[in-house]
Amino acid sequence: MPGPARAPATRVREVPPTAPDPSSGEQLPVRTAAVWAALDPLVGAGTALRVLDVGGGSGVFAVPLARLGHSVTVVDPSADALATLERRARTAGVGDRVRGLQGDGDLLHELPLDDGDGGHDLALCHAVLEVVDDPATTLGEVTRALRPGGQVSVVTVNRAGAVLARALGGHPKEALALLEDRDPAPARTRPARRRFAPEDLLALVRDAGLEPGEWRGVAVVADLLDAVPGAASSADPAAVRRLELALAATSPYRDVASGLHVLATRP
Repeated sequence: MPGPARAPATRVREVPPTAPDPSSGEQLPVRTAAVWAALDPLVGAGTALRVLDVGGGSGVFAVPLARLGHSVTVVDPSADALATLERRARTAGVGDRVRGLQGDGDLLHELPLDDGDGGHDLALCHAVLEVVDDPATTLGEVTRALRPGGQVSVVTVNRAGAVLARALGGHPKEALALLEDRDPAPARTRPARRRFAPEDLLALVRDAGLEPGEWRGVAVVADLLDAVPGAASSADPAAVRRLELALAATSPYRDVASGLHVLATRP
């Protein structure tokens, strides 16, 4: 008698035998490997871009981009973060290509962005939408700062990943609250961070007048390794990087990543 039919296996996309760091040559964090892989065809093409980094803080993305030859304007509300940005850019020898402006993402129109005649070629909106007062307003401001054909890179927190992280951390009540889109700590004095499902993020991007590409998972395994004592230090970083790149665009693995990433274009 034949046995039960087996479900088809999920096919993971192939990655190169060696997954290099972005064209800057810097040793960049493994957890952001998928973000840099998506950006690299654009920022590593050899054409100098005008980049706007909203909420870019101390320059984790801005300084590597400036080392690639791009001009980067970082908008951040924190004066301390912008001071760190200035020091980091100066130390890297790219102080002339990095500019910091203190301000908020939902008020970009009030800032002297100096975006040339047609707007920025690329905008970064990383770890911003989960903390701003109105994500739609902020993303609308970012969209208007782009030139037609310009792209925005959006990274935010994945709700499913947050649920899994709380559960594995021994906090099932908080995990259930996140699953039900409730504040896991309602007694806190600070506002809760938002978490997004992929369809929520894509809808927000489309409502801003952008055309989203395929979404990716950010830190599918890197943050899980960090949660296990000794796992991250014993794992081969190159192998973890390759695994992140392989899983970033593959369901069901990307569905439980810590973060979501999408590149979207202004028509």
